[in-house]
Amino acid sequence: IHSLIHARLLSAAVLAALMLLPFASGAPVEDEPVDNPAGDTSGEEGEEWEEELSDLQKLLQFTQHHEKEFKDEFHLDVIFLEHYKSPLFPSRCPSSNFSKEACLQRLAQGLLTYTVLLKHVEMEYPDSPIIAAVRLYSGAIVTAIKEKMKHRERVTVPTSTQEEQLLKGLKNPDTFQRKMMAHSILHHFHTFLVDAKTSLNKLEKPRGRMANRGMATISSLQQLLKR
Repeated sequence: IHSLIHARLLSAAVLAALMLLPFASGAPVEDEPVDNPAGDTSGEEGEEWEEELSDLQKLLQFTQHHEKEFKDEFHLDVIFLEHYKSPLFPSRCPSSNFSKEACLQRLAQGLLTYTVLLKHVEMEYPDSPIIAAVRLYSGAIVTAIKEKMKHRERVTVPTSTQEEQLLKGLKNPDTFQRKMMAHSILHHFHTFLVDAKTSLNKLEKPRGRMANRGMATISSLQQLLKR
């Protein structure tokens, strides 16, 4: 009986190892592109993401001060700005059932769209340090994201006509309403960047994490067999 149990446990360990082998060997997993994104090599991936997240973090250091600036000017909580949320604001990556390629495209295109929307902010607050920070870091962030994509050509810079249409949707003759929209853009831009950082962290070395999880499972089974 003891031999039979031992044999069955051994078979379970082997089966588990075979099931987890694709993760450990770097084979594609569900919801990931079959081919690696252009410019993506397993040996350099960690450094590339680290540099990309570094620029994003630097930009976040500026946008995170917006909440205080808004409260100091209007003595209102930023939740008030939800009333001024526009359908023109880019969407974040969903937390599940969304491919790496689609997420990267949404992040890069979203950043490009916000660079246009921030021109409305600049008209109302020309001395905003956030505007200067966006000019300094956004281009490098978009470039870094595109380099991780298979189809980087799908990320397009808005044309002058598209820019005009975007800004036209934000115009308002009332000064207070224009300022509220400017602050709403800054508020949702910060939220977009926070979500972008979270998404990029999730995409960083996903196979490595799965391989480690698989090895931990095999190790547990091996310990069980030794008993």
